[in-house]
Amino acid sequence: MNFEFPTAYNPKEVEEKIYKLWEKSGFFNPDKLPKRHKKSYFIVLPPPNVTGELHMGHALNATCQDILIRWKRMKGFKTLWLPGVDHAGIATQNVVEKELKKEGKTRFDLGREKFVERIWQWKEKYGNIILDQFKKLGVSCDWSRTRFTMDDNYSLAVKEAFSYYYKKGWIYQGERVVNWCPRCQTSLSDLEIEYQEENGKLWYIRYLLKESKEKKNGKEFIVVATTRPETMLGDAALAVNPKDERYKKLVGGKVILPLTGRKIPIISDMLIDPKFGTGVVKVTPAHDIKDYEIGLRHELEIIKIIDEHNRITKRAPAAYQGLSTKEARLKIIEDLRAQNLLEKAVDYKVPIPRCYRCKTILECLPSKQWFLKMDQLAKVAIDAVKNRKVNFRPKKWEKVYLDWLKNIRDWCISRQIWWGHKIPLEGVDDVLDTWFSSALWPFATLGWPKKTKDLQYFYPASVLTTARDIINLWVARMVFSGMEFMQKAPFLDVFIHPTVLTKEGKRMSKSLGTGINPMRLIEQYGADSTRFGIIWQVMEGQEIKFVEDNIIMGKKFCNKIWNAARFVLQQVFEQPKEGHRPYISSKEIKTQKLAAADKKILKKLSETITTIDKNLESFHFGRASHKLYDFFWHDFCDKYIEEFKKLKQSYGESQATAKTESQKVLIHVLLTSLKILHPFIPFLTEEIYQKMSIKKKTKFLIIEEWPHTQTF
Repeated sequence: MNFEFPTAYNPKEVEEKIYKLWEKSGFFNPDKLPKRHKKSYFIVLPPPNVTGELHMGHALNATCQDILIRWKRMKGFKTLWLPGVDHAGIATQNVVEKELKKEGKTRFDLGREKFVERIWQWKEKYGNIILDQFKKLGVSCDWSRTRFTMDDNYSLAVKEAFSYYYKKGWIYQGERVVNWCPRCQTSLSDLEIEYQEENGKLWYIRYLLKESKEKKNGKEFIVVATTRPETMLGDAALAVNPKDERYKKLVGGKVILPLTGRKIPIISDMLIDPKFGTGVVKVTPAHDIKDYEIGLRHELEIIKIIDEHNRITKRAPAAYQGLSTKEARLKIIEDLRAQNLLEKAVDYKVPIPRCYRCKTILECLPSKQWFLKMDQLAKVAIDAVKNRKVNFRPKKWEKVYLDWLKNIRDWCISRQIWWGHKIPLEGVDDVLDTWFSSALWPFATLGWPKKTKDLQYFYPASVLTTARDIINLWVARMVFSGMEFMQKAPFLDVFIHPTVLTKEGKRMSKSLGTGINPMRLIEQYGADSTRFGIIWQVMEGQEIKFVEDNIIMGKKFCNKIWNAARFVLQQVFEQPKEGHRPYISSKEIKTQKLAAADKKILKKLSETITTIDKNLESFHFGRASHKLYDFFWHDFCDKYIEEFKKLKQSYGESQATAKTESQKVLIHVLLTSLKILHPFIPFLTEEIYQKMSIKKKTKFLIIEEWPHTQTF
């Protein structure tokens, strides 16, 4: 052979070269695709945080999307995969504040304007790290259309959306119990909370009854179990389940709140779990979301006894005012013991809510915030799914979506930080929740509110692929935003990919050292091996217990493809002419001259194409990868190539035509295999294609025509 085809495949020598080739070709951009690409196929990349680095969830999701985009591009669709990053208000502000802390400064030393300038400087330096990592994975996004949620055009969309809601009377300011970070000094969304199960206590406290037939030690009381005795200073009631026969006679009575002397009622509510503790719980509407909802139903007083700095307020007895919550708990326990009101304390695992960025323990407390009314928007989002304008894959995630919307509260859209979209009202310093801007992502990225060509041509997106933990916080909000502003659902299908866990089945954690860095896998095994090894595990289950063995399997498969291609080209490149490399279409194969083995592999190939199409249409990525593996490794390499070797030896001079036809089958099956493998293993397949396919107009596998099934 007088052309270069190394004996071993080295991804480090190929991947960067091939990616530059693709970028130079311009085919990531739908406007530069050949004329046969007409019908729109649009995906938006879920915008990672500008502070982020690639993790296994990103790698899995991006691989799923890239498979779809490359497959549809080859099928003749005008594909747009639009990338971008989210400004990630709290996360980004926290990163820059940490930098300032090293300098012995705070954001208040700089002031708001200078601090925001500092964040912009940080963004310009580090903000595209994760997008560059996506490129290493091989994603074929149109980078010329990259969006950032704080760009001028995107900011215009955010202001337009706020103005629209405000004029309709759907945005209002009010006081409500919210999640609050004492360190970041802002309200938080539910997604910005990390619950960590920690060792704690379940404290059993005696509340004296005004009227009761039950007596013990000459005192009348009811025992209440709580994990947070410090909040009892703000109790507004005790509550039991209405079906709990033990306490029915007590409902409507009153107790004396320990350490305060206040009288509070005993109520019944279906939210109470009769199996927790004694079946009687304290209700502190100001400092627990569930208690707040109970308080609203029963018109209970909201008594704020913990402030924004985690200190006990003046609403509490003087002995506790000004103490931290930790100090208050110790003193309260001490005082309860002294008054014989603490019955016992037992060890108990307590889910502690912490800020997902600074890890500070969060408080629930009443705060004056801006809210978006959700009743009408929730109805629109529910109808979109029930009327099949949006379809969840797998369908079971539909219930998660609907259950949340049916029980939704008004959305707290304000944050007390400096980095983000300022609420566009005079005299308001708060910024909007990051999810408010990202809810507009499928159409704001296309230029809305301006009527751009991209918006008219590409909206709505064809599919959204994302993780299950943001179904409510992002998917639902995009649905009602799309319906409200575009009068169309933002996407037809929502594919919820599995969650990647450790091999022990636990959540991956960078801080605990249990996270897997995809960049390390790419460096060690190559992007194709990493992609194939990840997607291999996307089967029917919704959790992946990740093991590196699958990436190693992917590497072996890539080597198998390389060696098979090298063998095939050795058979047909005995006397190659410069610039004349073989490209065999099925039309050139004379079926009447085929051996039984030739016909069998062509039939298997046709069946495989059909199966891959069906699997990708239904988002069964794992099934498709298994089918590809079985066909190429077993049917093509183990069986047909070995049969071909025997056939070649058996052909005599009189069978020259038959020999040529078998060679045509050999090269045709290889070339077609490269096409159907390409969405999964793009770098390797493009590299092989570049070595064999000059004899036609198409110079890139990335825009080759997806093969059709044929009968031989």
